[in-house]
Amino acid sequence: MEAKLTLVGAGPGDGELITLKGIRAIKEADVILYDELANVEFLDFAPAYALKMYVGKKVGNPSFSQDEINGLIVRLARKRGHVVRLKGGDSFVFGRGHEEMEYARDHGIACEVVPGVSSCIAVPASMEIPVTRRGVSESFWVITGTTQNGELSEDLRLAAQSKATVIVLMGLSKVNEICALYKHFGRGHLPMAVIQNGTRPDEKSVMGQVWEIPRLVKENNMGTPAIMIMGEVVALHPSYAMEYLQSMQLVS
Repeated sequence: MEAKLTLVGAGPGDGELITLKGIRAIKEADVILYDELANVEFLDFAPAYALKMYVGKKVGNPSFSQDEINGLIVRLARKRGHVVRLKGGDSFVFGRGHEEMEYARDHGIACEVVPGVSSCIAVPASMEIPVTRRGVSESFWVITGTTQNGELSEDLRLAAQSKATVIVLMGLSKVNEICALYKHFGRGHLPMAVIQNGTRPDEKSVMGQVWEIPRLVKENNMGTPAIMIMGEVVALHPSYAMEYLQSMQLVS
């Protein structure tokens, strides 16, 4: 029995947006430690004898600390063998995957990484919003909405002044602050979208301009998990103009 950890990116939520290599790892697992954002349908691919354990984090609910998860990985790998850590999106995009891998290796556990489809590109694409487009956007930034100390990332201040498409993950609770920052730099009329549960059957979204997004988020009861997209590319969405006109009529 080899003690081993495999970090598997489970994709953005759609049950088909996972790699074949990821499914293969799940089929070979002795233990699966899965997150809140990982689609539970993937557990059906695991062997019947595999231990399946939820270790997700959700605001307002009791959850395992990162130290506890690290310890679980090492103990279960030594006791049972192959641990698959199933994480939403890609394990290395704000997923603490590298921290877990480093801890496991420091304790003599062999490690492998299976990249995943990140929500930062998959969710906009599923909504027909390109993160880059010739003549519109030459680059895109992916920024966490909540840093380790709970403050806005300093990168957002730079991003708000850029012409790049900006995708914010885990930032819905700070939507007012983020939009205020954009308005501070004269970007209040920039197209913006907020997408909740992207690629899942219960997906919902709002689109408009930065200045009105906090109101639209509140009126439509948008919740987590959600991503925010700021940039001219949002206006390329087929229904952007219609939704914007409707929102203007509601205001007037």
